Amino acid sequence: MKNLTWILAVLILAFVGDRAGAWLLGTITQQSQFRYSRLYNGAAACDVLLIGNSRGLIFYQPYIEEKTGLSTTNISYNGLPMDLASVLVKDFIDKNGAPKLLLVDVTMLDKRMDERLLTGFNLYVPDSDRLSKLMEEKYPTSYFGGQVSNLYRYNSEVFQRALYYWNRSDKDWLLDRVISPTMQANAAYLDSFDYDYSPEMLNDLADLLQFTEGKNIKVELVINPYYPPFAEKIGNLGTLKEAIKNATQKEVLDYSNSIQGVEGFGDYQHLNKTGAKAYLDMLIEDGVLDY
Repeated sequence: MKNLTWILAVLILAFVGDRAGAWLLGTITQQSQFRYSRLYNGAAACDVLLIGNSRGLIFYQPYIEEKTGLSTTNISYNGLPMDLASVLVKDFIDKNGAPKLLLVDVTMLDKRMDERLLTGFNLYVPDSDRLSKLMEEKYPTSYFGGQVSNLYRYNSEVFQRALYYWNRSDKDWLLDRVISPTMQANAAYLDSFDYDYSPEMLNDLADLLQFTEGKNIKVELVINPYYPPFAEKIGNLGTLKEAIKNATQKEVLDYSNSIQGVEGFGDYQHLNKTGAKAYLDMLIEDGVLDY
């Protein structure tokens, strides 16, 4: 009997400790200036909403705001897959209102994106029925693990970033270096590159655009710049653009080869701050960054 009492006491203590610890970390998360914390606490309303994988971080917020006077929120993330991106944009609109412009870098439509990134968003599951449903469908072990132990939800890089941005802005994630001479030289030997997209990704994008209809949101689909020798290695860019057009009835604006030279690139797939400013000037001049 004494052993049973001790076991029950330990279980109760573990349960209470788990819930108390999760409450504390949840409070920190909600107060953070991290983009997804602001999204889910309703503090991210903006004129321009930006979304993409790591290449979406090319949408350099301070420069856009300086040049246009428009407020911005960038909910791009490294390796962000299309299904998660669709959920985040829909949740953003529900919780923060419709932006005037939604700018989407469509290179998220690739199976090489980090599908397991979704599990890192477990900490926001209590704030989103969509996220909860997607997590339960794709990663039930992680989902139910978070239901049993609320602290389990915070075991991720996403929470670490929320902690890092607790009391600081996260508007500047851009590279601030020039592509190395070694990378420049090796570009000649790169293998060919094809987008590896699926019908499901196209459907997620089409569904997102359908969700924005009637909300007075201007939506632009773009392909952000690549390092020119890398862009030459892309074999099915035209096929991807045509597939997106067929799925969404919307043209993709192709800027993949719009920035020349080396000074504007941090690596093969990402502009640095210099290149981002030159690219954003193009979007402004072309009327893309204009509602």
